Amino acid sequence: MSNLNRDILYLVFEQIQDDDKKTLFSCLLVNKTWCEIIIPMLWRNPWEHLNSENGMILLNVINSHLSDVTKNKIREHMIFTDFDQKPLFNYISYCKHLNLDEIQRIIDENVNEKSEISNIQNEIFNIFINENMKYSHLYVYQNFDSQINFINGAERCFSEIEFLSCNTDVNDNIITILTETCKSIRKLELFINLKNNNYGIIKLIEEQKKLSDISLTRTHFDDISFYEILENSLTKHASTIQFCKFTRSPTKLLSSCINLKKLELGSKIRSISTSWYCLKDLSFPYLQILRSSSVPVDVMTSLIINTKGFLVEIKIDCIWYDETRSKILIQAIYQNCPNIKYLKLKIGNCSILELEPLLISCKYLKVLYLLIGEGQFDWNKLFEIFTKSSSSSLYKFKFNINGQPKLESYKLFFDNWKGRHPMFLQIFSNVIIDFNFNIIERYKKEGIIKKFDSCYWWDQGTKDFEFN
Repeated sequence: MSNLNRDILYLVFEQIQDDDKKTLFSCLLVNKTWCEIIIPMLWRNPWEHLNSENGMILLNVINSHLSDVTKNKIREHMIFTDFDQKPLFNYISYCKHLNLDEIQRIIDENVNEKSEISNIQNEIFNIFINENMKYSHLYVYQNFDSQINFINGAERCFSEIEFLSCNTDVNDNIITILTETCKSIRKLELFINLKNNNYGIIKLIEEQKKLSDISLTRTHFDDISFYEILENSLTKHASTIQFCKFTRSPTKLLSSCINLKKLELGSKIRSISTSWYCLKDLSFPYLQILRSSSVPVDVMTSLIINTKGFLVEIKIDCIWYDETRSKILIQAIYQNCPNIKYLKLKIGNCSILELEPLLISCKYLKVLYLLIGEGQFDWNKLFEIFTKSSSSSLYKFKFNINGQPKLESYKLFFDNWKGRHPMFLQIFSNVIIDFNFNIIERYKKEGIIKKFDSCYWWDQGTKDFEFN
């Protein structure tokens, strides 16, 4: 395999990078060719998993790219002293993501003379911002307070930015450079402040030609006047916007987004706002993905009814609703979503029977994620419906539950699943999950279970099932 064509290796490693970075790291050691292909991938976004522990290591590598003159100038002001290593690759040249806050943070944490921070920052920023660099992603948040002295070449660096994530009090010099040079932003992620918002962002938005994905994170006390102007500027792009994420209801903007394909509403903060009800009458005929958190279920039901059958993913989270609303929601799904592949919703004992017509009607469903609350729950009936009515495409199940069904109920489920596609099962519970894992291993050997995960609610680090 080490002699495979470089283009094929690149495609293989790209897939591994998306799924398993640990495996990608191990591939570095195979041979020089593999290493030369993988290093640029790993350095595309070196800020992705950065923390205080590995920040010093990264800063060491960054400093290794400085000139000897600059190293000697800043050496005595830094906490660490490893300035003599020579980089095997020009790692910085591979960066496509630039996170100004993270650069500032790791410098702040590793400089022992605070009066020298500004000078050191400028030296290091010059490595990243120059005529030889070009970025696709830029991150600037509230912690970034440096007044960067942008040198010649900054225009080229930011001329092809496709993703911008920033607070709305971002520095003027950054906004000015972006407004003058960048017309290519496709995805815009804004965190709206209570005050000191930079109205230059409005001009930046107006200059964009390809804006298709927006995310607005708001508090309940943000600058209303600024937000209204911001929403008006985004509405001018409504015909090209296909992906939206909002923590609070933006009625005017959403009502104009007729080509929307993905919509995320709310936040995990369990605070239900009546403002969401203004969305009940909106229609998104091309919508494919609908996700919500702490949004009234009546609103979600109406949005589902007002689609035209293209929904492939529905996630409804962090919201309580009674059994009557649960039934109405499930009915809306199986009556309007024949192509659904991923479904996450709350279910109670009285709405179990509605799952049967859902499984029969939604033949493409691949992942079913059920949130099951307190009280009596008929697990045997649920598992009976699964084994009786699931299509051949459904074999991935996930439960987030209060309490725990009896082991006998699981065994009945597993026994009746025999002969079908081996199942994937994830369980999150508020109690200790007391499984006899010898039994799980037996069902794995029999080809009934392919993968099994279980943990506490607060340890939900297990990767969610994909439905592709």
